[in-house]
Amino acid sequence: MCGFVGYINKEKDKKDNIKKMADLIAHRGPDSEGYYTDENIALGFRRLSIIDLNNGSQPIYNEDKSKVIIFNGEIYNFEPLREDLIKKGHTFTTKTDTEVILHGYEEYGEKILDKLRGMFAFVIYDKNTKELFAARDFYGIKPFYYAKMGNTFIFGSEIKSFLIHPHFKKELNSKMLEYYLTFQYSPGNETFFKNVYKLMPGHYLKYKNGKLEVKKYYEIKFKEDKTKTYDEWKKGIKQRLADSIKAHKISDVEVGSFLSSGVDSSFIAASSDVDKTFTVGFNNEKYSEISYAKDLSEKINTQNISKVITKEEYFKKLPNIIYYMDEPVADPSAIALYFVTELASENVKVSLSGEGADEIFGGYNIYQEPLTDAWYYKLPYPIRFVIGKVASIFPHKRGINFLIRRGKKLEDRFVGNAFIFNNHEVKKILKNKRQTKGFQDLTKPYYEKVKDKDEVTKMQYIDFNFWLIGDILTKADKMSMANSLEVRVPFLDRPLIDYALGLPTEFKTDKNTTKKIFRDIASEVLEDKVSTKKKLGFPVPIRVWLKEDETYESVRKVFMQDNKFFNQKAILKLLDDHKKGKADNSRKIWTIYVFLIWYEIFFGGNKWYFSIFL
Repeated sequence: MCGFVGYINKEKDKKDNIKKMADLIAHRGPDSEGYYTDENIALGFRRLSIIDLNNGSQPIYNEDKSKVIIFNGEIYNFEPLREDLIKKGHTFTTKTDTEVILHGYEEYGEKILDKLRGMFAFVIYDKNTKELFAARDFYGIKPFYYAKMGNTFIFGSEIKSFLIHPHFKKELNSKMLEYYLTFQYSPGNETFFKNVYKLMPGHYLKYKNGKLEVKKYYEIKFKEDKTKTYDEWKKGIKQRLADSIKAHKISDVEVGSFLSSGVDSSFIAASSDVDKTFTVGFNNEKYSEISYAKDLSEKINTQNISKVITKEEYFKKLPNIIYYMDEPVADPSAIALYFVTELASENVKVSLSGEGADEIFGGYNIYQEPLTDAWYYKLPYPIRFVIGKVASIFPHKRGINFLIRRGKKLEDRFVGNAFIFNNHEVKKILKNKRQTKGFQDLTKPYYEKVKDKDEVTKMQYIDFNFWLIGDILTKADKMSMANSLEVRVPFLDRPLIDYALGLPTEFKTDKNTTKKIFRDIASEVLEDKVSTKKKLGFPVPIRVWLKEDETYESVRKVFMQDNKFFNQKAILKLLDDHKKGKADNSRKIWTIYVFLIWYEIFFGGNKWYFSIFL
């Protein structure tokens, strides 16, 4: 696990620039650094040593040094691939997975990507042809950003390393704010920095002579297979889960595991035979899973290391955490994740985590909605639409919200597990005229690809392509690497996912439960109270804190400052209504709040910011 940065242009001396850029992401790799520069390219690398501790420093070269690679991630099947490549005549100088990718590219070209099992973002440069080849893993576990600024092409693991390049022009991509206010993160391939893009999951790029080519090599495809019985599916998934966990433990350093009260992390911890588990919580029983984690850890004979996060710590760390994120991500659990990765990094270099299980096995509570509310959906859509429109006039309470949501088509009410502001609300709180038509600009093409699927599968597909990439995996990577910790996600293993994509919907979610087949498997290693526990997420007491005078006043100070984005009266009303208990506006408030702090960090420098936070 590491971080890298690089750029292509005709500068003569690139050594100072690339060193400064790499230093900005030193947190991703504090163990060593390495560089390659020539008349065309500069590559910088920071290493967190996990495999082949003594000989795995990067960049790594092929036999005649005509090709060079920098790589971030882990390849879990690198040993059999290495043996195969040796038989084909390739000579290895290290025992790393990095060198396997390089020789694999020599042997198979871009088709090496289909042979890899793991998480990855890498760059291979051919000195002879002057061509750059780069790729990102199937699901977006590891990040890859790029930007073209005039005759300079910049790429790397984090955007912040781009900002100090002399040719980089820092501009706000203001239209992303509109999407962010709905999604709580920047969706799609654009970022908040104009002309900076994400290489999307399952894509590779080539760059040569100023020309950029981006292509997709892998795509999630749900193909329901009803030829297998429930027991056959259970056996197949169980085998692949066990194989994935075993593969994800390959390491030359100790591996631990995160542990919450949920079935996903509990299953990983109980099945992985780790010595240490890590848990954080808050000094409020409703928002703490520490007692549960300690109880389970005792049962599976592991040491649980925990920490109680105070409100003061949470807010004190917030600006630093937002800086590490590069872009605003308004998920309150991101800050809690920072603390658990910090805790883990004090004890291990690698930790397993439970991300991805909900998307694969249908675990989110909202996936039950089309099934539990099927009686209401029997009403013709025009009738539901009219009822929803009338209901929207009244104060939005539980019953009213039911009618409003069910009065909309799935495409207009579901963008993933977070839906903060709808299109009308976005228009209302923004000062300036909208630059986009709304979130449907982004989601419509994805809904088109699954138009023949049931609504549960449609939601899974949207979550795979938006929520998982933009929120779950982004915060997992950025928060863990901020603390120099490698996080591995056994549920996001290609053999497992490719198999599970065929699961019939009724084996995933029904009226009574979510993740049906996985919970059944988990019940063999966990108590029923755990395996059947309803999805909770990572609870953070934001809604409670925002009603407390101290927090309310701190947020109000930020909202009261002049800004060019938001209607001040509208955002203050959100805050005041929440404080008075008129509505739960906590997620809306937090989304605005995080953006304003992020903007000041990367584009501002106003005195009010430093007086409040420093």
